[in-house]
Amino acid sequence: MDQNNAPTTETKRAPRSQRLRFGIAAAVVAAAAVGGTVTAFAVNNNSDGQSATTTTSAAKASGAGAEGPLSTKKSDIVDADGKKVVLTGVNWFGFETGTYAPHGLWTRSWESMLDQMAKQGFNTMRLPYANDMFKSSAKPDGIDYHKNPDLKGLTPQQIMDKIVKGATDRGIRVILDQHRPDQYGQSELWHSQSLSEKQWMDDWVKLAKRYKNNDRVIGADLHNEPRGQATWGDGNPKTDWQLAATKAGNAIHKVNKNWLIFVEGTDRHKNEQFWWGGDLQGVKKHPVKLNEPNKVVYSAHDYGPGVYNQNWFMAKDFPKNMPAIWEKHWAYIKKQNIAPLLLGEFGGKKTAGKSSEAVWQNALMDYLKKHQISYTYWTWNPDSGDTGGVLKNDWKTIDKNKMKMLAKYQTPLLEAKKGK
Repeated sequence: MDQNNAPTTETKRAPRSQRLRFGIAAAVVAAAAVGGTVTAFAVNNNSDGQSATTTTSAAKASGAGAEGPLSTKKSDIVDADGKKVVLTGVNWFGFETGTYAPHGLWTRSWESMLDQMAKQGFNTMRLPYANDMFKSSAKPDGIDYHKNPDLKGLTPQQIMDKIVKGATDRGIRVILDQHRPDQYGQSELWHSQSLSEKQWMDDWVKLAKRYKNNDRVIGADLHNEPRGQATWGDGNPKTDWQLAATKAGNAIHKVNKNWLIFVEGTDRHKNEQFWWGGDLQGVKKHPVKLNEPNKVVYSAHDYGPGVYNQNWFMAKDFPKNMPAIWEKHWAYIKKQNIAPLLLGEFGGKKTAGKSSEAVWQNALMDYLKKHQISYTYWTWNPDSGDTGGVLKNDWKTIDKNKMKMLAKYQTPLLEAKKGK
């Protein structure tokens, strides 16, 4: 999903085929003027207001795990004692935009935001960033310093340090997500005109070093939503995402062997297109094999009719047809015991009622729960144009219908550190 840098909402962009007629560059420039856009799709060729509702549900589930680095065992993530860990979390975006800070800090404090996130039972936070936030020229914006006085004068990286420590102190594990090369938009490949492959890898190595001593920072989502030019397993060094993920994972492990390496899919397999970052069929023949064993977690993105009305949402047997579609593109990895799986993004505005979006979201949540698949929901922020967020537009009130759905499948947080 792509979020733009203004703290406003926007309806979805045109389907990918239509945007290509206008030109990708023009679409990015036009969209940069407004915020909250989903771009997590491709056309299928074949077609304070807080709620504590999740506390009890989370307590009933297993999956918090112990302290220490995580690794993988067949299709499970396990802790240092070999105990299964299930990540049931949420995305909080903003570092990848022109604010160079999580959104919503113009309304409330970052600490109250994390307190509320923990209270809702999210045990993991996926934290998107753009590489240009690490430049000396990057200045934070969109922050009310009366509500966040401890952020005044800090660089974006130092604000990230605060957010990461604040989350992990509260028992929330953190996945860092390279979401964009710069504030202006996503890139099809892990490298772009504004970001070399070397800089992409160097930034990951720096982050792996920086958070090495915090076991609750669990890993790297290497690149958000590879698509377009991105290939899988063809050996082309400029486009082969499987090859690039292997190189980056090994580089990270040279400085931090503890991190999980989250590898998203592409948007296609052979001649069939799917959601951006959502197709992992290439793993069957070309898995990512790192020098450090048992550290790869595959990650898919999957969206509903509120983003783009794929033909499967209009099938007569919907939603009974959905498990076969999920299993073809990504869920087979978990079902066939190949590797662990994280559904890194999914979401939508409607979670209650009989709309196809609400039916789809609830069917997907039931499927994730049945198969114990980890997830990070898109999104905490209300300013995601096509999906909305767990928070309502006042940035304080919880969307009770969304939390009712998410609470069906949550596993516990780690124990909060002293003082939290």
